[in-house]
Amino acid sequence: MECTCIRQTELPNTSKLFADLVYYPDRVRNFYPYSPHDPESYVSAAKQVNLSPDRRASLIAALREQNGPSASLDLLAQPDTVAVVTGQQVGLFSGPAYTVYKALTAARLAQELTGRGIPAVPVFWLATEDHDFAEVNHTWVFDGKHQPVKLEINGSAGSSQPVGEVRLTSVPTDILRESLREFPFGAEVADRVAMAYIPGRTLGQAFGELLRDLLSGFGILQIDPMAPAVRSLAAPTIRAALSQAPELKKLVLERNHELNAAGYHAQVHVEDETSFFFLLENGRRIALRKHNGNYLAADGHFSPEELIDRAEHISPNALLRPVVQDSILPTVAYIGGPAELAYLAQSAVLYRTLMGRMPVPVHRSGFTVVDQRGRKLMNRYQLCLNDFFHGEDALRERVAAALVPQGLRGVVEETRGALSQAVERLEAELAAFDPTLDEAVRKSYNKIAYQLSKIERKVGREMMARDGRAAHDANYLLNLIYPRKHLQERLYSIIPFLAQHGFALVNELADNIHLDCPDHQLLVA
Repeated sequence: MECTCIRQTELPNTSKLFADLVYYPDRVRNFYPYSPHDPESYVSAAKQVNLSPDRRASLIAALREQNGPSASLDLLAQPDTVAVVTGQQVGLFSGPAYTVYKALTAARLAQELTGRGIPAVPVFWLATEDHDFAEVNHTWVFDGKHQPVKLEINGSAGSSQPVGEVRLTSVPTDILRESLREFPFGAEVADRVAMAYIPGRTLGQAFGELLRDLLSGFGILQIDPMAPAVRSLAAPTIRAALSQAPELKKLVLERNHELNAAGYHAQVHVEDETSFFFLLENGRRIALRKHNGNYLAADGHFSPEELIDRAEHISPNALLRPVVQDSILPTVAYIGGPAELAYLAQSAVLYRTLMGRMPVPVHRSGFTVVDQRGRKLMNRYQLCLNDFFHGEDALRERVAAALVPQGLRGVVEETRGALSQAVERLEAELAAFDPTLDEAVRKSYNKIAYQLSKIERKVGREMMARDGRAAHDANYLLNLIYPRKHLQERLYSIIPFLAQHGFALVNELADNIHLDCPDHQLLVA
């Protein structure tokens, strides 16, 4: 395995808030009480966990029902054990590859904390409550030629139905099998996926089964918030949030102002009508809007007292969800992606008011996985990872530039150097004669230098037109590394990578998780 690090700031759409959290945590100390790179943060956060014996016993009973017997569950039953938590919307064929990277990061951090004397277990929160079916009803893989393939299900999703409860009626396992057939482990991977995604199961059940299979050696517990026992555990925090909703809204709006004033952005938009709650009723997750002290739904209205009485049927929004989650679990650290960690800057005021504690925010590890052929092609065309983030035309220009014959490239560089030296001498002479002419000389030099570069690019394009393989190689690399203008880990499922490299890839990914380095990694498998 070969691994190269790339700073998060070199990736597309990296926010300033996230970059400062992972590289300059002191800059965001007002928004996050703990730094992910300070070992004392985990000691302090663990001391703040105050799960009562009765609550822990109820949690263990709920988790045992969902996970069965396990060593992790036995450890979590101990009064001093904490949880390293991550999660993801349940989706088709495990969703984007970063789902697995989140889980592996949680497992690695739990292992390291245990080694430091803070007993910890990894827990994966199955986000079954979310109701955006269009976001999770498809996934992307690639075939043997590294062409992207979209796989999709129709399911039986009704309007606003929690996605975890969508019943699978048909699953595109035949298309998946055909897409993976040229890979060494394609048939085995397709079989394992088909064993999890069985028609008749819910999307939440299938997602959980596949993740459990792929990550069986890492002791990761799963928790489904739609389970009645978990909803009961969530109810006290939901009631408290409903009772204090006006104050909580005020605090979040103040936090948004503070973020904007500090030059950051508020990840979740909040306005006067925004509420932190959805109502779970008749198989739907119904948005609630605030109005004159009450809550409006599409087909009714409710007083705060009515909702408090129905707390076990209330679902939190994106800002309140992590607080509810960590009121159920003895969370010491939360593993999230850039957007999720940005949420926490806003959620921090809810944590402070409702719980008096907050977990350490830790960025999940991120990978771009490249095969040996991809690495050779990148070397041949002198490409690095961020060359792929500027579009297909820019990539072709880079590939074309690498095709310019070495001798011609040397002559162009010599000409450019000689021209620069000549202009410097001319400028020195003109400085004594008439300094106002210097600008005209500089403009002329820039025009000539531009024409030299233009000639070089024309040669490269001509070479590329003659070399059909180069165009094919550029397309291959783009589909592998930055498919459809997305980071690989955000578009493709982990499934095609397992089909190409085998199930041992999961362990290799785990071995390359370095918690002391927040960089993205280019991994050559």
